[in-house]
Amino acid sequence: ALSGFRAPDCRRFWRGPASRLVGRGHVLSTVRASFGWKRRARAEAAAARLFFLSFPEYTVNMPPRDYVAEKEKCKTFLQEFYKDDEFGKKHFKYGTQLAALAHREQVALYIDLDDVAEEDPELVDCICENTRRYTSLFADVVQELLPEYKQKEVVNKDSLDVYIEHRLMMEQRGHDPNEIRDPQNQYPPELMRRFELYFKAPSSSKSRVIREVKADSIGKLVTVRGIVTRVTEVKPMMVVATYTCDQCGAETYQPIQSPTFMPLIMCPSRECQTNRSGGRLYLQTRGSKFIKFQEIKVQEHSDQVPVGNIPRSMTVFVRGENTRRAQPGDHISVTGVFLPMLRTGFRQMVQGLLSETYLEAHRIVKMNKTEDDELGTEELSEEELKQITEEDFYEKLAASIAPEIYGHEDVKKGLLLLLVGGVDHSPRGMKIRGNINICLMGDPGVAKSQLLSYIDRLAPRSQYTTGRGSSGVGLTAAVMKDLVTGEMTLEGGALVLADEGICCIDEFDKMMDTDRTAIHEVMEQQTISIAKAGIMTTLNARCSILAAANPAYGRYNPKKTVEQNIQLPAALLSRFDLLWLIQDKPDRDNDLRLAQHITYVHQHSRQPPSQFQALDMKLMRRYIAMCKKKQPAIPESLADYLTAAYVEMRKEARTNKDTTYTSARTLLAILRLSTALARLRLVDTVEKEDVNEAMRLMEMSKDSLLGDKGQMTRTQRPVDVIFATIREMAPEKGIRSVKFAEAEQRCISKGFTPAQFEAALEEYEELNVWQVNQARTKITFI
Repeated sequence: ALSGFRAPDCRRFWRGPASRLVGRGHVLSTVRASFGWKRRARAEAAAARLFFLSFPEYTVNMPPRDYVAEKEKCKTFLQEFYKDDEFGKKHFKYGTQLAALAHREQVALYIDLDDVAEEDPELVDCICENTRRYTSLFADVVQELLPEYKQKEVVNKDSLDVYIEHRLMMEQRGHDPNEIRDPQNQYPPELMRRFELYFKAPSSSKSRVIREVKADSIGKLVTVRGIVTRVTEVKPMMVVATYTCDQCGAETYQPIQSPTFMPLIMCPSRECQTNRSGGRLYLQTRGSKFIKFQEIKVQEHSDQVPVGNIPRSMTVFVRGENTRRAQPGDHISVTGVFLPMLRTGFRQMVQGLLSETYLEAHRIVKMNKTEDDELGTEELSEEELKQITEEDFYEKLAASIAPEIYGHEDVKKGLLLLLVGGVDHSPRGMKIRGNINICLMGDPGVAKSQLLSYIDRLAPRSQYTTGRGSSGVGLTAAVMKDLVTGEMTLEGGALVLADEGICCIDEFDKMMDTDRTAIHEVMEQQTISIAKAGIMTTLNARCSILAAANPAYGRYNPKKTVEQNIQLPAALLSRFDLLWLIQDKPDRDNDLRLAQHITYVHQHSRQPPSQFQALDMKLMRRYIAMCKKKQPAIPESLADYLTAAYVEMRKEARTNKDTTYTSARTLLAILRLSTALARLRLVDTVEKEDVNEAMRLMEMSKDSLLGDKGQMTRTQRPVDVIFATIREMAPEKGIRSVKFAEAEQRCISKGFTPAQFEAALEEYEELNVWQVNQARTKITFI
């Protein structure tokens, strides 16, 4: 590696000019024995390098790479590359882009290395091996070619144009045209360029895992995939520093290549050197050139992490037009140059012998979560739309959600509407959310977590978290110290990262009450208000919440009331549009079908054949994105029907003493579900069928909560209810005793008579459940 020659050149030398060398075979066998290299090509390259270092006279046979010829190759490619369009005409792809650059209609020029491979495959290898050098070569070529493609004068001049024009005029006036200027006083090409040049990796190159990008990739073009965890603000970064001398007035330019630089102090102009006046240089901010700069932290996917390891992350430096391409939570593929970070001055002393690395981004592409392809943004074709919108398409779409999971048809319909979402409204500054929130409450083993993980994979933007594994700060936002600037900044939690998406929270019942309160504001106002460490702000969290929880006693206990089983506050429950209770009831026919379904999926790793052919995940994703563009409105004719239906629901809730709280939020939930159904049909107005289906889903969710409660309450005697009341009052630890007067007062306040209370005392005393002392002041459980 010290010889500075590339491995292919070394092998060419070894097989060609070095074939006549004495002792060539001995050197090769020694190298292979010393390093244990099985591959002959690698050993040959090492042996040739050894020869280069030992016998420099032989290196004359190896010509260095001619970069002038390489520059000509680049020029020829940009000028002559074309593709035939549909009419058979030649379309000069890069010629049109150069014309757009010349007329300031375009800033970034992306060179596709697949196009270069068609003309010169060897040049592609050279670009991938030495990307930094070829970026400057292509940039020089583009700068030379731009005057040829300029057909009109650019009218909109900015401050830099005026500055350069003024400097050129001053130079023509004050200087002799034949005088040779000092190199540092000449305009650097970086200052004059008004474009950016990036490479698009060849399609043959595979994206790499972050932990596989090692020292052999330094300086090369690599592509990595990962999830964005942190994005800094876009800030101006100096590319060319301009100084003015306080003695002679000459301007000096300093191009900056690395993240840090040492400012010039003494004037290098000939006038100051001759007079020995010792002119000091002062930085001119207006004359310097700045570009946009952003730092991104990319973390590898959880499926790429080896057993027992934690995910690794990589720093990505993004410049110019590539900034603001990714937000935290996005799955992206980054193509760029892998480089070491050079520190100078005090930072180098602190850092010691260690060195950091970063990726200089050339191209950032958003990816799908599961597949290795780019995020599909193209419109659906007529055939695909026809395939989706045939008869019973609503049932078909619902059945395509987690088809491997048996049953739960209405739950899947609710989840489909959650993915589509309702329409947001903002009447005069007030905000009414359109996102739908669903809570799945159920017995263990009814595939709640599987449904959640499928929705997490299907949604284009989502976050998955569990109740115990997330704190209130982890869900909302944490105050962190910025490593670059040292300022206190906010780092968004799961709900902020899931903005405009879905946040799936598993084991919702196991969350701490203090952490659960953080979700209240998000579920209705769709914002997170923060007042921490001097930072007072409101963050957007426009996300739907899909929660899964177990009942309070692990399984649903039909002998208890719904409140006792759920044990979630009413303020939180009213914010869920649909609350499903999925019970695991023994039923011979149903159990047989479920067992057959599970065994078939286990054997064949796919769902059993059914009346619907399940839709592809990519197609579903694109159709849902298409549905979200629609903004259906509710017509005047349906207003009376909706109000009458809501009033009837309130009346039923009052007469039945309904345990689920029916409030104005219930009406808003029906409106949201109706608009989501209209969106699903790609129409602009809500129809009566949509409202009926929304109300059916609402009734089904309530029926699932009631279950067999009707006959259970009829059989319960007043004596048993009184016993349950007194048992709840008894402390769990220590001596389990209750004050007689308190117990009597509690039972009477619940509507029981003193006679019924006395009867209950006697009955359970005979059963040796409790004892009442002689003074009748204390009831003690045995």
